[in-house]
Amino acid sequence: MSFSEELIQEQNKKFEGANPQEIITWAIENAKNPVVTTNFRPYEVNILHAVTQVKSDIPVVWCDTGYNTPNTYRHAEELIERLGLQIDLYVPKQTTAHRDVVMGIPQIDDPRHAIFTEQVKLEPFRRAMEAHQPDVWFTNLRKGQTALRDSLDVLSLSKDGVLKVSPFYHYSDAELDAYLAEFDLPNEHKYFDPTKVLENRECGLHT
Repeated sequence: MSFSEELIQEQNKKFEGANPQEIITWAIENAKNPVVTTNFRPYEVNILHAVTQVKSDIPVVWCDTGYNTPNTYRHAEELIERLGLQIDLYVPKQTTAHRDVVMGIPQIDDPRHAIFTEQVKLEPFRRAMEAHQPDVWFTNLRKGQTALRDSLDVLSLSKDGVLKVSPFYHYSDAELDAYLAEFDLPNEHKYFDPTKVLENRECGLHT
């Protein structure tokens, strides 16, 4: 199915007030090759649970920077087993130990920060998307996270023409917590993103 801007705007109006299952079901029914991406940060369990309830065998692309906390890795293993996630893992081409010696984690104002972000996040993500060639990409973008994300909606097109579907786009933290409680799902808050430094900084995958 071709996802035109006109169709996306039309569907976004229809999806005002819709629950995540309705949105996900519509997207799965119209997708040829859907994927969901995750980094197992806080509230990622919501999107992983919701999508796999509709399509249990959907490929789950995990781009692991190599800098996750022990809590995050334990949380990931718990969700992989509990939800039966079909994980396809992508990691940087250089090990964390090697990078720690030659670069470390550059500060935001360090010219090497762009190189660091490319190595640990952007290149593995591009590699994953090139391998999967999805037409529909489920993600947990939410309004209020960054200025860029405030300009999007439940449905949006990536720069490569992939339909991004964010079923929880209009959800608050409290609403996400209620979803977790309803389905007795664990969350994880000790997450570390070495590329963002500031909580409200865009990660680079959605620009």
